[in-house]
Amino acid sequence: MRFLRQSLLGVFLASVALALLIWAGQLVIEAVQARMAGDRKPPAARERVFAVNVQRAEYGTVTPVLEAFGQIQSRRTLELRAAMGGRVIDLSDNFVEGGTVAMGEVLVRIDPAKPQTELDRARSDLMDAEAEERDAARALILAGDELQAAADQSALRAQAMKRQQNLVERGVGSAAAAETAELADAQARQAVLARRIAVAQAEARVDQAATRLARAQLALEQAERDLTETEVTARFDGTLSGVTLVEGRLVAVNEKLAELVDARALEVVFRVSTAQHTRLLDAAGRLIGAPVEIELDVAGADLTATGTISRDSAAAGEGQSGRVIYARLDAAPGFKPGDFVTVRVEEPPLADVVRLPASALDAAGTVLVLDSEDRLEQLPVTLIRRQGDAVLIRGEGLAGREVVLGRTPLLGPGIRVRPLRDEAQAGSPDLSMLELSDERRARLVALVEANERMPSEVKAKVLGQLAETRVPARLVARLEDRAGG
Repeated sequence: MRFLRQSLLGVFLASVALALLIWAGQLVIEAVQARMAGDRKPPAARERVFAVNVQRAEYGTVTPVLEAFGQIQSRRTLELRAAMGGRVIDLSDNFVEGGTVAMGEVLVRIDPAKPQTELDRARSDLMDAEAEERDAARALILAGDELQAAADQSALRAQAMKRQQNLVERGVGSAAAAETAELADAQARQAVLARRIAVAQAEARVDQAATRLARAQLALEQAERDLTETEVTARFDGTLSGVTLVEGRLVAVNEKLAELVDARALEVVFRVSTAQHTRLLDAAGRLIGAPVEIELDVAGADLTATGTISRDSAAAGEGQSGRVIYARLDAAPGFKPGDFVTVRVEEPPLADVVRLPASALDAAGTVLVLDSEDRLEQLPVTLIRRQGDAVLIRGEGLAGREVVLGRTPLLGPGIRVRPLRDEAQAGSPDLSMLELSDERRARLVALVEANERMPSEVKAKVLGQLAETRVPARLVARLEDRAGG
């Protein structure tokens, strides 16, 4: 009996549970059907807002900088050549590759035996010419005296002839005596003519003696110059280059011995495009003396110098384009002729331009600006100049507008953005200087001190920079790159 009661109770509870499950399932099915049969409106889309860096466009005056690559050369370069041939008997101790010489220093001596002999011969010829000139002068004086004596004798013969003629006219003289007197007078006149010829010959001898003396003096001067040219001297203070001469070698006339370069008179030559060249001309078409700055990267250290544009080339050159410009440098320690450097030229200032990063300008010549609702608008502008990673532009309605600095394919007109004004305008911290740890600083100092190819002046400059609290990041990067770190 008890067993039957418990069995019926279990069946009842199972039936109730099954009924509840069926009812719950029915509720779920009805809810799903109601949901599926309800309004199928799509959910409202949320507008996507992009964060962008912006900068306020402000007009101002900007001095553009033209950048090019050039080569250092010396304005004063002298080729040392042998004016006389012969054997080299003496060389200066400074006559070596890279030797520094002073103005007037004797660099090379060639055997002067032959020029000395020629000089002695020229001196003896000059003495003979001077003696001949004195002898010709004395002969001219004597010829003049003989002419005067012959003239006096001719006058006496003429008087004697007149007396004989008078005697014949009075009948007291003979015709034979008169003819004899006339013959004597004719002989006296002939003697005068002969003495005149002698005087003319003596004058010609004097002229020839003067000409011979002049030739002898010229020969003496030439011999003295030839003897002087057996010594090669420095025309100015400088450094020798291309030295291949050794003592005892035979050199030919006009043979190149070396080059003397004035390392203090340096200039940089660089080529620019024709459009860049026109920007360096004034209203009259003359090249302006724009300031120039050059830079040379030497083992991580930057050697810099300043100068001024002095001239440009007369022609573009065969097969070349653009223009070649020369700039005279001021004091440029550390630079050598032949160095390839970076040249920066300050162009005439441009007024009423806006300077922006190059990423703000697209290929169509437009920029994106913000409106009052922080939505983007496309504004056409005019590109004036590119300056590295920046552009100089002008545009109507650009003044005072906030310009998007970085263009991406996701940005376009009408898109709403979140401007990052503080980050863009306050500027990023100075990343060009680094604070080094003691270990890193010591490693860089050891690298510099172990570099034997670095000039002492450059090494001292680099070590001085590494000793500072903040070190240029560019210097650190170059040193570590060269060390493989």
